[in-house]
Amino acid sequence: MVNHMRHTRGHTRNRRSHHALTAAGVVLCVNCGQPKAKHVTCANCGKYKGKDILLLQVKADKKEARKKAAKVK
Repeated sequence: MVNHMRHTRGHTRNRRSHHALTAAGVVLCVNCGQPKAKHVTCANCGKYKGKDILLLQVKADKKEARKKAAKVK
């Protein structure tokens, strides 16, 4: 059986010309200078637009406390 509705290579490639991926937007954090994604809180310092969003030190303290508690058990 032959497919009568076949697309030529050119037609297929024309359609796929818009399928290219674009690079993610990366900028430097204003506070610490580390690279971060646009419109996302900085993973290094926890700030977004100059405001403290993530309390990274508190999270680190809790994580260490959990590790100590696990070692005691």
